[in-house]
Amino acid sequence: MDDTTNTSRRRLLKASALSLATAGVGIAPFFGPWKINHAWAQAGQKKPLVIGLTMDASGQYAASGGEERLGAMMAIKEFNDRGGVLGRRIEAIHMDTETTPATGSRVAERMITRNEAAFLIGAIHSGVANAISQVAQKYGCVYLNSNSSSPTESGKDCHRVKFVWDGNGTNFSQAIVKNAMRVNGKNWLLLTNDYVWGHNTSKATRTVIEANGGKVVDELLVPQNTRDFAAYLLKVQQIKPDVVATAVGGDDIKALRQQVVQLKMNNKPAWINNQQDWPDVYGLGPEQIFGVFGTTWYYRLDLPGVKEFVAAYQKVYPGVAIKVPGNVYYNGYMSTRELLRAVERAGSTNNLKVIRELENLKVPARERMQHFDAYMNPATHHLEQTIYMASYNDQPAERDDIFKMLAHVTPQEVEDKDAPAMCKLESMEATPSYEA
Repeated sequence: MDDTTNTSRRRLLKASALSLATAGVGIAPFFGPWKINHAWAQAGQKKPLVIGLTMDASGQYAASGGEERLGAMMAIKEFNDRGGVLGRRIEAIHMDTETTPATGSRVAERMITRNEAAFLIGAIHSGVANAISQVAQKYGCVYLNSNSSSPTESGKDCHRVKFVWDGNGTNFSQAIVKNAMRVNGKNWLLLTNDYVWGHNTSKATRTVIEANGGKVVDELLVPQNTRDFAAYLLKVQQIKPDVVATAVGGDDIKALRQQVVQLKMNNKPAWINNQQDWPDVYGLGPEQIFGVFGTTWYYRLDLPGVKEFVAAYQKVYPGVAIKVPGNVYYNGYMSTRELLRAVERAGSTNNLKVIRELENLKVPARERMQHFDAYMNPATHHLEQTIYMASYNDQPAERDDIFKMLAHVTPQEVEDKDAPAMCKLESMEATPSYEA
């Protein structure tokens, strides 16, 4: 049975009938919701293309979840302003994934089976992203992990339907750690959020430290939603490392930064934050933005298109608390834009055709508003891109100019070389086919 026949049947038959029809003939069973909507057909109009936004609106990453959702909506608006995609208007539905993997699973299941979402976009928490992607793979639903960055997302937890758009912990560690060792010393302490992103980001940091002659003197695991860091900071004072490398995110890193300053520990030891998301520091005072950290984008990069991108954000979202876009918004926008471009290039919403387009994706630096061209790694489905190192800007051009960009590194220099061996993508034949 070829893809065309598969697709046609999956559009027209209900799940139970289709499961019976494909049983025992080597076709991945399809349980999904894509059926003809007769109201639209009778009206002579093309049915809207539904995209499910799986972003946190509560929990540790609520602030970042809100920003990536705005980024996705901006990309959708731009396409709708031009007539949609393939002549179809795009409709977005959003459900709060609550920074909780179990909720992420339920949201993904509901969006696919009840809301007829053709594609899913979103995630900050890597555990949530992994949960969503397992559901998406079951149905063949293309899923863009827009912002979670555990190395496992494009390693052992990769899937044929999932594409990872943020830099990961290995990328940032390779960009930052070697230089920090030369400048600050070889004795490091790891301060780690106790879940998959924290564990694997710290593991990547440890690997680079030890490969370059350094020593990890201790690792302190911090439960998610920690607000009192006194006990951890006391241990740091007692151990006296040269460097503290944090893999702490969301509201946790805000609380940590504030308490480090209160104890006057922001200058010594040195502090390295693997990746610093813009919503987690926006609005903090200058003393609290200490240390060196990684990011994938900044709103004052002197590159083509950046000023226009910022102006568009401010025009469409004039009342938001964060007055300029950051890396999380940027990733939400870019992932959504490239998904819709892939649908256009495919000339179809067929998931397997869209997957093939995304696997071959190459984006020129000018279109990415970064220093180097980006490309999708077809073996891991991870977008390889420019990585930036930054610190606090003590000579800001304006109030929100709080990052000083220290360096930028090519995608090839920081590529996660271990990921292809860890990632075992499902075959196309084992991935259910559908057309929305």
